[in-house]
Amino acid sequence: MSVMRVDIWSDVVCPWCYIGKRRFESALTQFEHSDEVEVVWRSFELDPSAPPSPEQPGGHANDLAKKFGTDVASIHAMFDRVTSIAAAEGLDYHFELSRAGNTFDAHRLLHLAKQAGVQDELKEALDDATFTKGLAVSDHSELAQIAQQVGLDADRVKEVLSSDEFAAEVRADERQAQEYGITGVPFFVFDQRLGVSGAQETEHLLAALQQAWGEAPSLTMVSPDADPDSCDIEDPNC
Repeated sequence: MSVMRVDIWSDVVCPWCYIGKRRFESALTQFEHSDEVEVVWRSFELDPSAPPSPEQPGGHANDLAKKFGTDVASIHAMFDRVTSIAAAEGLDYHFELSRAGNTFDAHRLLHLAKQAGVQDELKEALDDATFTKGLAVSDHSELAQIAQQVGLDADRVKEVLSSDEFAAEVRADERQAQEYGITGVPFFVFDQRLGVSGAQETEHLLAALQQAWGEAPSLTMVSPDADPDSCDIEDPNC
């Protein structure tokens, strides 16, 4: 059986990435070859310089306002817009609980989860922790609890978090993103043939699945929307 791999560059503190995940899952349910698709979550840090200690709940809006030179009211208006879009995909966002922080260790655990065959489950749990429950995915104790909930061994998780294991894999993902010219996430690469930027609508992602399945060109980057919804390193949406 032939398998088509879909690599998705994403961060666990990117609101558009969780929306994009839901839309991709919806597209996959409509794809006739869905049983022959392998999904791999790739590492992308929106803010590699973020401190390892999480901020207090509710502080994210103030930090974003300072970072991008705007007022807190504008940030809250953006939060409301994204929350509404997320709700349409069945997601219950609570930005008032969000706690930003460094995501490098979360990405290392996603590589451990890939090795254990539960990467998608951990990605889902980390996104839910960030945007629904207000947990701090930069905090090792909370990361460990989330990882154990999807079936990862507690001792193995502790071993990874207390070392630099899988750091090279995270950096390799990030180098590949640079080589592809990826500056915002989510970013989908279908079978190393077709690149799609942003949390595109379900029909666009379904069309990309169908196109990549039927063609074998060199990698082509496309953006069906003129201004795709995504988290960019310099974007106040994230």
